[in-house]
Parts: sequence; structure tokens; C-alpha cells
Amino acid sequence: MARGDKPAGTRVRTAKGRTAQSTRWLARQLNDPYVKRAKAEGYRSRAAYKLIELDEKYQLLRGASHVVDLGIAPGGWSQVVRKQVPKAAVVGIDLLPVDPIPGVTIFEMDFMADEAPDRLLEALGDAPDLVLSDMAANTVGHQQTDHLRTMGLVEAAADFAMQVLKPGGAFVAKVFAGGTDDALLRQLKAAFKTVKHAKPPSSRKGSVEWFVVAQGFKGRGGERA
Repeated sequence: MARGDKPAGTRVRTAKGRTAQSTRWLARQLNDPYVKRAKAEGYRSRAAYKLIELDEKYQLLRGASHVVDLGIAPGGWSQVVRKQVPKAAVVGIDLLPVDPIPGVTIFEMDFMADEAPDRLLEALGDAPDLVLSDMAANTVGHQQTDHLRTMGLVEAAADFAMQVLKPGGAFVAKVFAGGTDDALLRQLKAAFKTVKHAKPPSSRKGSVEWFVVAQGFKGRGGERA
């Protein structure tokens, strides 16, 4: 290798039956430093670093004792919570199966099911002081449709958070480009002391995802305060 040359990234040959899109995705995964770091540090996905970076900026996990993880699969965010605040009670829910995580109660069910909120709260044992949502609808490739479907989940997660959070608690949710819609943003700003949008460094530059971070829940009467 000549001086000054950079080592080439891992190249992926197009295998029989593999689409060009899947080949590009695999190459991106193999060359992604966050994927390599997650594997080395025992996290199930690179998404763990999104929560780590959000926590570094907003101190979300400081003093957290009861945490709900909506859209837990594959479990990276709950792993971070357990590492940062090992004494915290953590419950998660996802339509997809999730391998057990020590100290985390996991429900394989639809968060939109009527009985889901009660199941989560019963398992948690107390009102949460942090509600995390990494939920996103399966994409169909049409940006506006994908945004609307995911925002429906964000709205459901926000409604749940504003119904169950302890005063002073926080809510974090993934949203798509365009951020939180105006009506929901007004609700969050009325219910929380601060509401911000953030894009952590580990979120890929080409990704349309952002995160809404709402802190300082005012309590159930906050919307009318």
C-alpha cells in the first residue's frame, strides 16, 4: 500500500439471487463503524448508540427507575438502559420476537392492542419516568405514506406517555423527516417543559429519521396548564 493510501472498505460481490439493493445494504453494514462497534461491545444493533448519544446530550437516563421501551426489537436500547441504570425496572414490547435480556420484561404483542398499556404498566410495577419509542411502520417506499404511518405510531406512543409518565418524566420517539406534526408538537409543548428534535451522530446522514425529545412532564393536567 502506498503511503497516504487508505485501506479499501469491504467489497461485497453480487451473489446469485441477491438484488443490487441488498448488496449495497450488506456492503454498508460491513463497513459501518457503528455496526462493528456494536458487535465488539455486545450490543444487538447499532441503534444502541443513538440512545447513548441522546443520553449524553440530554441526560435521559440519569435517575431513571422505571422505563418503557416501545418497539424494543432487537433490544439495543434496553441493553443501554440496563447498562447505564442497572437497578431500573424495564419493560419492552414489539410485534417481533426478541431474545431475552436479563432484567427486562418483554411482551411479543402489538402495542396498539387495547390490553397492551395495562400489561406494560402491570409488569413495570410503577409509573414510568421514561418512555422510549423506536417504533416505525414498515416502509412502502412512498415517503409521505411512510411518514404518516410512522407518525400514527408516534402519536400513539406520545398519548401513552402523557397518560402514564410520572411528573418530571421524559419521552423520546423516532420520527421521520418533517419532524413531529404541528398538532402533536403543540400537545407535547403543553405537557412538557422542553421539546426538541435531535439527530444523533450515529443516525446515518442519508436517513430520514430524527428523534423528538420531550423532558419535564408537567403531569396529567399539563395540557391545560
